[in-house]
Amino acid sequence: MEEEEHRRSQNIYKICRSIKRRDSSLYNALRSIYEDSIFVGEIAQLWPELPLLANLRCGLWYSPNFHSNCYFKSTDGHTNNLSFSTARLNLHVALLVAQRGGCIIVDSTRKGKRFPDSMSKTIPIWTCVLNRAILNYKRKRDRCDCPQNQSGTTNEPVNPDQGSSDWDCSLHLPLWVSETEKEMIGKRLEGWNMELEASGADIASIALALRKPLRPLWISQKTVIWLNEVPEFDSWDFTPIILVSTSSLSGSQQRTTSEFSWNYIAGAGDDEESWARGLSPDLFWKHVNDIISSGPDTCNQKIANIVENDRVCRAYRGENAPQVSVRPSKCLGSTSKVLIGESLQLDSITVAEGEKSSYYHGILFLGSTNIGVCKSQLAMEASPACCILNCDRESVSASLHNPEMYLHLPILDSKLDRRSLLRNLPSALNFARSQLRQGNTLLICCCNGEDISVCVCLAIFTSFYDETAGNFDDGRWLSKRLITKLELRRRLVFVCKYVVNARPSRGNLKQVFACLTGECIIPSVS
Repeated sequence: MEEEEHRRSQNIYKICRSIKRRDSSLYNALRSIYEDSIFVGEIAQLWPELPLLANLRCGLWYSPNFHSNCYFKSTDGHTNNLSFSTARLNLHVALLVAQRGGCIIVDSTRKGKRFPDSMSKTIPIWTCVLNRAILNYKRKRDRCDCPQNQSGTTNEPVNPDQGSSDWDCSLHLPLWVSETEKEMIGKRLEGWNMELEASGADIASIALALRKPLRPLWISQKTVIWLNEVPEFDSWDFTPIILVSTSSLSGSQQRTTSEFSWNYIAGAGDDEESWARGLSPDLFWKHVNDIISSGPDTCNQKIANIVENDRVCRAYRGENAPQVSVRPSKCLGSTSKVLIGESLQLDSITVAEGEKSSYYHGILFLGSTNIGVCKSQLAMEASPACCILNCDRESVSASLHNPEMYLHLPILDSKLDRRSLLRNLPSALNFARSQLRQGNTLLICCCNGEDISVCVCLAIFTSFYDETAGNFDDGRWLSKRLITKLELRRRLVFVCKYVVNARPSRGNLKQVFACLTGECIIPSVS
């Protein structure tokens, strides 16, 4: 009897999995993204002056016209994991918002909610903490300028809660966040402000550029908007961060056209490795009409052809073009560039502030240093005068480069090998030191220019540059003191100020800290 019940339950399970596989097909995912993108385009047209930003990684699929991107994690807004991350400060967003008077951020969710936690809590926490930090900065500046202080009066601690009539530091959360959670967040704001101040983030630049406090607004497909009453964004007494959730609350439902039927998937852009079969947002929007008109029956073959043709074209150009391997699916990357500072030119490659592209990776330099971070593909196209530290798992042709100015270290992600970065960092630091001593430009690259290359860059910058002006000191600063987590966090904030697409994983950052605190020895250069 028990065996029969077990068999029956197994059969029911297999049927459910089969239905889920059918409903979560590649065509259903891409058609859902396309339909939701129409809503994104309509909202963007309401405020065409505001830059459109994608919240990585899911949001990147929902428009071909993103100005830039940001990285607000939903996990930072989860009820039992409320946090303000100094590793994901998104200060480039704050500066862009200050320059343009606001922005529109796009994301989605599969969870059956109107908004992901990144929009319900992570971004509201971010705006509140930044507003408080800006007010704190302004008050300190005013007190320093006050004649009474110049005569010797001691500055008192600044409490942002003792508000200003023209600068709102309130915590603005959507109505569906409970009072209990709101109280939990309110109790932690002061601690997060202290962490932000200790991180060494450049609040002054934002405070000088931002005219009105930041405040989030929420728009979903259920939001009612009277088109004849849409206010001008600059008429508000705050700087709007308009949060657009593309997901429809209708969930998985069958939709029919004159040609075929398909199933809608909320938040279909999430977890692209499990369904995209090598297709990127850039390729999708380049071939969107062919893909959508192909229908469910021929979509898979159409995508396979598009991905393979793109791979062959990149191979002909001498770019990195590995075979695409599709991860087996049980139920069935890419960022844009913002460069802070003056435009930089490396022979045929120009990276300029404000250039728009939905899928562009620039060579991002750390301030006035000669260290740059980028994708492997772009590094190989750079001038032969640049030395390259390639951390990509795949070997990339560097025939134009002097072998003494090129080093390939196949570093694996911490999820695949918890000590791969730690083992390779001594060689990376040794190579970087020898090149920087000669005054060479050093390009650090990996497959996406977002994680491993950023962590290697952090290790190099911390090891060989002083803590004030970012001047190369050949490691003298580090030799005189032990690195702390706070100091490494401050250095990471500096790196992320310029490498705005940085998404270093916690596992890789742990290996950098382990290396700099003595778990591995940096070989000396004679």
